[in-house]
Amino acid sequence: MPLILNASLTKRYAACAYELLMLVAIWLLCVGLFVMVFGQADSSIKRLFLQIFLWLVTGVYFVCCWRKSGQTLAAQTWKIKLVNAQNETLNTTQAVKRYALASSSLLACGLGYFWAVVDKEQLFLHDRLLGTRLISVAP
Repeated sequence: MPLILNASLTKRYAACAYELLMLVAIWLLCVGLFVMVFGQADSSIKRLFLQIFLWLVTGVYFVCCWRKSGQTLAAQTWKIKLVNAQNETLNTTQAVKRYALASSSLLACGLGYFWAVVDKEQLFLHDRLLGTRLISVAP
């Protein structure tokens, strides 16, 4: 059985930065669609619905990628893959839980992502809690 190594923290943070660029493009398209359908989000209720819509679209993107191959486009670029404790791609429940916990980490000023700096295996907090991890994949 081949040795499976966790992806380096540097690679994971770089993938996060690249992921943000991808998400900005997706969000711009979604905001355009939202504005075409509902008009400007100039009231507080429309802004709230727009934010929920963007959070849900982002969740669908991540959950679908994690379920299908364990890799988003950024993860493919940086040669990393998300796996569960059995080194398999996540099922839908695991992927949804990871997205919810990762979102919570961001809402807490990114503390769940900075957790990796002090974690003995350098896992993000949501990965530590769910038993998931990002591994390096062969080129």
